[in-house]
Amino acid sequence: MGKAIGIDLGTTYSVAAIVENRRVHIIQNAEGDRLTPSVYAENADGRIMVGAIARNQASVNPNRTVSSVKRLMGSNARIPVNGRSLSPQEISAHILRKIKVDARRQLGEDISQAVITVPAYFSDAQRRATQEAGKMAGFEIMRIISEPTAAALAYGMNRSDIQHILVWDLGGGTFDVSILEVGDGLFHVRAVNGNTRLGGDDWDARLISHLKQQILHIHDLDIESNACAFQQVKEACERVKRELSVQNESHIFLPLTSGPHHDAIEIEMTISRDVFENLTQDLLNMLIPPTRQALEDAALTPADMDRVILVGGATRMPAVRYLVETLFQQSPDTHLNPDEVVAMGAAIQAGVLNGSVRDVILIDVTPLSLGIETQGGLFTRLISRNTTIPVSAERIFTNAEDNQTVMDFNVLQGEREMAGDNISLGSFELTDIPMLPRGKAHVEVMFEIDVNGILQVSAQELHTGESAGIKIDAVHLLSGDQIDQAVAEAAVHAETDIQRRREIETSIQTNRLIQAAETLLFGTVHRLSKASRREIHMAISAAKTALVSGQFEAMIQTAQGLTIVLNRL
Repeated sequence: MGKAIGIDLGTTYSVAAIVENRRVHIIQNAEGDRLTPSVYAENADGRIMVGAIARNQASVNPNRTVSSVKRLMGSNARIPVNGRSLSPQEISAHILRKIKVDARRQLGEDISQAVITVPAYFSDAQRRATQEAGKMAGFEIMRIISEPTAAALAYGMNRSDIQHILVWDLGGGTFDVSILEVGDGLFHVRAVNGNTRLGGDDWDARLISHLKQQILHIHDLDIESNACAFQQVKEACERVKRELSVQNESHIFLPLTSGPHHDAIEIEMTISRDVFENLTQDLLNMLIPPTRQALEDAALTPADMDRVILVGGATRMPAVRYLVETLFQQSPDTHLNPDEVVAMGAAIQAGVLNGSVRDVILIDVTPLSLGIETQGGLFTRLISRNTTIPVSAERIFTNAEDNQTVMDFNVLQGEREMAGDNISLGSFELTDIPMLPRGKAHVEVMFEIDVNGILQVSAQELHTGESAGIKIDAVHLLSGDQIDQAVAEAAVHAETDIQRRREIETSIQTNRLIQAAETLLFGTVHRLSKASRREIHMAISAAKTALVSGQFEAMIQTAQGLTIVLNRL
């Protein structure tokens, strides 16, 4: 079989890895980095940018830049870009396509197979949307597995002793907690819980709100009315959060602009770790209830945990690590890079499936209960949460009224008792039921969940053999024709990428220079005069604007100008 890779398709960053000779290797992208920003952008002419290039031009092109799209997966949201309307899976497919091209460049051959990870608490619709994105990018999706489970695979691949492991996965957009029994090649998920609307982005949002109020008070400037200024503040807050994970204070110097041709308003302030932690204490507290629920579902206590593993860049925050020590009376195990460990585990699972990794067995569970709506608007479960998958379940239902010839089935996912409080995955109807008195018809409903956690539902009337089913094709999912069209378009884009090699390389070089200049600017802000800071900032802004334009000459010229400015320091 050909090579297969593991992909952590993250909210903020995405990572790919491969197993070779039983060792896991992170695949570097075209820019030479191990992490690829999950950012998509277009310039005014429709030129597509993905990754670091897209992220670094966002402050001068915010209305055509998309980030954190993972939070929209499985929804019917449409994202306006350059006059077009894109689905979350189309945006995600561009990110995955870049990973595919970069993997081919590093590994020397086309990579067609992949295991992709998702948050443990992703719904059926979110998992299906992720599968669609992978297919649109040209991958054969071998398996969809949960991110905490993948992390446990990476940590426990060579262990022989049996341990109970709790995984906290706090990424950019989601929080998962999983409890696994690991050892002697067995990875058995005992329970999962989490919050798909809680992640590092929320910590950023608190800082953004704090800065917004400060700027409004001091400078009488509402940054939300200015897309460029808001993007600059957003990027500054992401940097502050990272810096406060390793130091007690972070200094902000921010020449806010409303566009590349407007004067700057210089913002300077210092934020301490104590202020940041006070702003976000309630977010930290939201990690506790899902953890307690997972422990209860697994019939275990904090004292039963042999190890606590932290996954996701947001777990670098000292407050998160201190909370682990408080709850579990032990220090978390962090010897593997939290940004990379999920991709490493996905690569191991890919190796298991293609035969390059042996003696590893993964037993996963479904994160939410599944069932149908029954009389009175009740939710009747057929499969309870934390049931080992793959799994199937059947149950006999009967007619609620005399001479009822049609039954409507509303397929639901969730934990609430009333149907209306849960997630509807779709509906279908079974017709030609014999006219019988109430309670006399017999209809067997079957739920089947495959190894990817994806659901198929069918119903059969036992007297006549009439049957019906559902493929969960809600409006947020793309049709087969749309997916095939996207795959065909991907092939066209691949050829165009080869033809535009010089353009890509020029963009990468400009992007690297911008990053270097920003690192120098923020790292030496106290030692530079205001004139020097302003000159560097304007040179960076010009380079970013050239990056958006996609014009070779403009990129080369502004990069040279930025180099001259930096060499004078």
